[in-house]
Amino acid sequence: MNDTRSLQTPHPLAAGMKGRCPRCGEGKLFAGFLDLAPRCERCGLDYAFVDAGDGPAVFVILIAGFIVVGAALVVEVMYEPPFWLHAALWGPLILAVTLAPLRIVKGVLVALQYHHKAAEGRLEGRERP
Repeated sequence: MNDTRSLQTPHPLAAGMKGRCPRCGEGKLFAGFLDLAPRCERCGLDYAFVDAGDGPAVFVILIAGFIVVGAALVVEVMYEPPFWLHAALWGPLILAVTLAPLRIVKGVLVALQYHHKAAEGRLEGRERP
């Protein structure tokens, strides 16, 4: 499975947005909606290094909150609709602006983590107590 041809590393944003391997740009990054595959089926890169944590969710929530709360405030001030209409409008919008970009943001953060060789912080030259 490992290809001995020289692999040109794809741009991390392009690989992440497409949900592709950050090393070869061809293998799938995800096995499910947000579950990462164990490794790239094309180049064999082990995805055990990945630790996106809550980063994707935090970015998406902050951006989505800005959009939805801003829109809700504008609609409230301009039209003063009843509360049931607010629930009918903003419930689906919240789902759309949080779930749609979540996979893309996670893919981009994983690709950037690989590109920048990000890892857990370590203190070199110091002994542990």
